[in-house]
Amino acid sequence: MTVKCSVIVPARNEKYLQKTIDSIFHAAEGTIEVIAILDGYWPDPIITDDPRVVLIHNTEPKGMRGGINQGAAIAKGEYLLKCDAHCLFDKGFDVILANNCEDNWVVVPRRYRLDVARWDVIEDGRPPIDYMYLDKDLRGREWKQPEREAIEIDDLMTSQGSMWFMKRDYYYELELLDEETYGIFWQEFQEIGFKCWLSGGEVKINKKTWYAHWHKPSDIGRGYHIPRAEGEKAKAAIYKWRDGNGWYNQDRPLSWLFEKFSPVPGE
Repeated sequence: MTVKCSVIVPARNEKYLQKTIDSIFHAAEGTIEVIAILDGYWPDPIITDDPRVVLIHNTEPKGMRGGINQGAAIAKGEYLLKCDAHCLFDKGFDVILANNCEDNWVVVPRRYRLDVARWDVIEDGRPPIDYMYLDKDLRGREWKQPEREAIEIDDLMTSQGSMWFMKRDYYYELELLDEETYGIFWQEFQEIGFKCWLSGGEVKINKKTWYAHWHKPSDIGRGYHIPRAEGEKAKAAIYKWRDGNGWYNQDRPLSWLFEKFSPVPGE
């Protein structure tokens, strides 16, 4: 059977990986596979055996970027979806995303907040997170734009990175994810968004579907150990986009992106 979508889940000491996998299969309406990268650990209890699940175990941790690339290298799907290992999915997410994705698009569903104790969306009156902008340091920030609520598929300046979707061929066209230049973890979606927008592609928010993401408390941490030098390496690589030296296929200046979304908060 032909796989339509490959879901790549990088995981490092993740306690909700099985629940995330179960949610994927419960919600998906097309033919999918899940590729989970166990980066330097084995889940306890072990992940339930399922022919639709491929487990990649790294004895020594490679980092998030390396794990995603490992998954992409063996993916069979026409589309790639990357998600964090603590997410809940909307029914039919895979079909909705595939039906609204051009060859040179990167698509992000709207994002809710996940209550892991109930394994459900947090209902506290706050709206989902649809839009984000880049601040002067090129960090992603939430951007409330209630006037654009009715636009189901809209341009997106940047995103948090906990979930994204694109054609597998486009992943390789964008030469993602570049470990040598950006290191093992930081600036994941800045790399994706800049390569896409500044080489003629488009990043979109799709409000027809959603996912819920667990924002880990500070006392739990990210799971991945990230040396300070890795963060500095990624920051230096991102700042090169300001000078037009971000990527050899860059044909638009970074200022074009800010002008497109102007006025950006803080301008």
